[in-house]
Amino acid sequence: MRIALVSFDADPITVSDSPCGPASCVGDLAVALTEAGHGVTILARRTARNVPEVATPRPGLWIRYLAAGPAEPLEGSRAVAVMPQLAHYLTQLWRSDAPDVVHSHGWMSGLASVAAVRERGLPLVQTFLGLGRLERDQVGRAAATRGRVSAEQVVALRADRVLAASEADAFELVRLGVPRGSVSVVPRGVDVDAFDPDGPALRRRSLRPRLVTAGSLRRAGGVDDVIRALPSVPDAELLVAGGRPPAGGGPDPDLVRLYHLARRVGVGARVRLLGPVQRSTMPALLRSADTVVDAPWFTAFGSVLLEAMACRRPVVATAVGGVRDIVADQITGLLVPPRRPDELARTLRAVLSEATMPEAYGIAGRDRILARYAWPRIATATAAAYCQVVEGHTEAAAASGQAMAGPRSP
Repeated sequence: MRIALVSFDADPITVSDSPCGPASCVGDLAVALTEAGHGVTILARRTARNVPEVATPRPGLWIRYLAAGPAEPLEGSRAVAVMPQLAHYLTQLWRSDAPDVVHSHGWMSGLASVAAVRERGLPLVQTFLGLGRLERDQVGRAAATRGRVSAEQVVALRADRVLAASEADAFELVRLGVPRGSVSVVPRGVDVDAFDPDGPALRRRSLRPRLVTAGSLRRAGGVDDVIRALPSVPDAELLVAGGRPPAGGGPDPDLVRLYHLARRVGVGARVRLLGPVQRSTMPALLRSADTVVDAPWFTAFGSVLLEAMACRRPVVATAVGGVRDIVADQITGLLVPPRRPDELARTLRAVLSEATMPEAYGIAGRDRILARYAWPRIATATAAAYCQVVEGHTEAAAASGQAMAGPRSP
């Protein structure tokens, strides 16, 4: 099958992305699909000047960069403004070289893809990188980009199939009006070879119990709550991976906020803000943890939890969104309410004081990852969804042809 992965706002090569972010997910899915024998083209907007028009990182996988807007990462309304131009490029490309199926990632990619598939009648599968209405409802503020919620609804209703990352996302999509039969739950996967328990671990500077957290550093990412819990977790150190590289010589404001928070609550000496961490370093960082903690206010994916469990590490996480699908409470780790640093501290103390339970959580977590979240399994489920929409289009085209031909003469 020839597959087009549209990923304008999550380029797996040039975008600066957290190691457990959406760009790495798109790249890993593409690799898994090529290993299953499919031909995959990732279509991304050019976000740097030094990238070629087409890259071929491995046999069967191509990355085509489309020039629209400045060759730099764009966010918010600036990114939305170039979507019509990107839709035009896709339309032109698919007139001469149409894929069997289009799979767009993110609502902005979805807007461009919906417009581009119309001319050729191509099958369209959609994955959202989080849902604006969930963010609005659970964080208590409007989605960052005006019109995002209504745009997501339009894209979801026009796609042939929507792949939800979790049961929570599937429920929200049905609330948006998407027929339940058009929604499939296909979670993110994890590279179980790279994230393996047997490998080097990041060196320790002391004998302190080590907590590790990674991902978004925005307030809703929950790192603030982990730092607020730390005064009640005696002697433990916290390593925080994430953030953006310095832009224009200035530091990441989220890192600055967390630095001052740690000093204010009296744990500055026990918090290490690592900043952006290379994806290749993440397995060693996670292996070095006594416990991996993830405390977002809402989430669609929980990728750092997948990676930690693959490394056989016990996890403590907030019971939100896709986390409730990933973590089996009291089997592979422990779940706590969001925005409750007191509950988080109590749970972390309990895990760090146990002698055998963390090891049991780690073993059960690795088993759960191998059974449910390894990339070959996720690629198989994704390809099955592709086949269903392709077959549906083929049957619809055949029925349309028969209708146009009219009844046969006796």
